[in-house]
Amino acid sequence: MSLNDDIVAIDVHTHVLASARERAAEETVESAEHAKAMAEYFKRDFTPPTVHDLAATYRELAMMCVAFTVDSSWATGEAPEVSNDEICELAAEYPDTIIPFGTVDPHSGRRGAREVRRLTEMGAQGFKFHPSSQAFYANDRDVYPIYEAIEETGTVALFHSGHTGAGAGRPGGGGIRLKYSNPMYADDVAVDFPELRIILAHPAFPWQDEALSVALHKPHVYIDLSGWSPKYFPPTLVQYARTLLKHKMLFGTDYPVLPPQRWMRDFARLEFDEDVTRMIMRDNAAALLGL
Repeated sequence: MSLNDDIVAIDVHTHVLASARERAAEETVESAEHAKAMAEYFKRDFTPPTVHDLAATYRELAMMCVAFTVDSSWATGEAPEVSNDEICELAAEYPDTIIPFGTVDPHSGRRGAREVRRLTEMGAQGFKFHPSSQAFYANDRDVYPIYEAIEETGTVALFHSGHTGAGAGRPGGGGIRLKYSNPMYADDVAVDFPELRIILAHPAFPWQDEALSVALHKPHVYIDLSGWSPKYFPPTLVQYARTLLKHKMLFGTDYPVLPPQRWMRDFARLEFDEDVTRMIMRDNAAALLGL
């Protein structure tokens, strides 16, 4: 993939939440409750976007975006709302806008590793993991065949880290355990797969210092700034984004729960200098993704 000169930013964290090919006739009780809880948590109603919707939104903004879904089928018993194949195939229609990532069940071992290789051939540039939703520790040795495949294919592993809006406010948190998403578990992955490029997604509350430490210590670990309005960023995160980790920070929104326009408006109030802003908004991601 190539980066056009007129692209002003690369959003490394957006969700495809609906299929453009198979709109469900009716929501399941589980999906309806999840959607309601997410809307209440983020205080924002939104229509679940398809790949086409993402392309239209980000083309209008002169941005590119990384797009993915999450396979939590082992933990929830429900298949993702949209398939990896659909995301990769439709992304090929928008090479100037959509950067497809895949998702694999971390409990699938060598079958998951084969899926990584197959999806890479279809154009997937990386793979999204959500330890809390998928109910696994990043350093579980059973997942290592999947990381080995990601490292071999030269793609990226993106891990949710810290608190999550998924399940928030529901009885028992919707069965989601926060403990899995401590970014220190990804530190083991960075040690055992030294060439694997890793993104720790989100300000990692309540483990922000752990995430900063891992990114500072491991040369191929990055942090994306998605899921939170910048006005809520912890002071230590802002400090490191201005200085020691300015080359490791990546613009991300968690769209559709946070619109790019709001993220950028709130980020501007932090008054980063122009060079660092350009690195965070575009150049760091372009280098990481080989654009």
